[in-house]
Amino acid sequence: MSSTVDSADGGVADVPEYPMTRAAGCPFDPPPELREKQHQAPLARVRLWDGSTPWLVTRHAEQRKLLADPRVSADPTNPGYPSPAPVSSAERASGSPLSFILMDDPEHARLRRMVTGPFSVKRVEALRPKVQRIVDEAIEAMLAGPNPVDLVESFALPVPSLVICELLGVPYSDHDFFQRNSRVIVNRNSSQEDRSAATGRLTEYLDGLVGDKLVDRGEDLLSDLAERVEAGELPRDEAARMGVLLLIAGHETTANMIALGTLALLEHPDQLEALRETDDPELVSSAVEELLRYLHITHNGRRRVALDDIDIAGETIRAGEGLIVANDIGNRDPEVFDEPDSLDIRRGNRRHMAFGFGVHQCLGQPLARLELQVVYGTLYRRVPTLRLAVDPEEIPFKHDGSVYGVYELPVTW
Repeated sequence: MSSTVDSADGGVADVPEYPMTRAAGCPFDPPPELREKQHQAPLARVRLWDGSTPWLVTRHAEQRKLLADPRVSADPTNPGYPSPAPVSSAERASGSPLSFILMDDPEHARLRRMVTGPFSVKRVEALRPKVQRIVDEAIEAMLAGPNPVDLVESFALPVPSLVICELLGVPYSDHDFFQRNSRVIVNRNSSQEDRSAATGRLTEYLDGLVGDKLVDRGEDLLSDLAERVEAGELPRDEAARMGVLLLIAGHETTANMIALGTLALLEHPDQLEALRETDDPELVSSAVEELLRYLHITHNGRRRVALDDIDIAGETIRAGEGLIVANDIGNRDPEVFDEPDSLDIRRGNRRHMAFGFGVHQCLGQPLARLELQVVYGTLYRRVPTLRLAVDPEEIPFKHDGSVYGVYELPVTW
């Protein structure tokens, strides 16, 4: 659907609604309307649920410029911020579960530094043997169970949940609780009341764990946060919100990439065979980067608002105007990626923006990369006959989620 808005020259311009709908039968591709907008111009207006008309940024170069521009804010409390859904007064009062990622510098940088250490490339790489053990054990458990099986529940969800629980110091025995509430928070069709209630439950849960760590420290990230709380460097409620963010982001995104990436490879058997037959870690790493680019599971766009007038690509973004940086179509920009709609694990182009760009780029990207390298480099070699147990048309996709993926992936071998 589309509506109209007055254009700069006093005329009337057609403005499509956002988010847009993927084409039937093309589950891996961004909506065709996004490609059309990208072809026409790097910036265009779209209309949101509340009638506002922020700028949609569709081309790679302009996306990187704006995400790195200090005149662009990630703070949703700023007027003009293009909120993806209504926000209740209770949600505003209780604070966002996304914590510091929706703040601007210098406060964003101050809080981010408190949790950067465990996600450094060096410290994450030291986790590789542990992640390999988790993946190996999950595969063994899956093979010992029923066949066919849902890969999401038996493998894609448990693996990153176990990893992030170990890193944070969260009991994995509580995974049903935090996965259930996480699903409510990331479902864009959840009501304000349900989302606020789920956020409250998770925040209370993490607050309790921080309290436990104040009494009994461990070798984990929540213990590090508790130490900062005790030193007066961090309020306890902020430590709990940071814990919620890390817990949700640490399992939801990677779980969806594992399942959706497996489906994409099963639908591209030549690419799957090349990955299954290789023992070259560089090719496995290249496959991870290509699947991140090709699938780009964060499909609601990165939301920002201009703090000052910005001239870019022949347009002037006025202070107070919203921005939606559609990285899913930016990762298909033909100016940056040859044959962008093809899946090619040998592409070797790491300029995708699956993890964002600039100061707000994903804190946990080294861990996500490591987990995906271990999964993609192990699963298909250990289960070489892995295949779908249903027709592709029967697979339910997460069109209603802020993180794209599949609800179920029935497989057999």
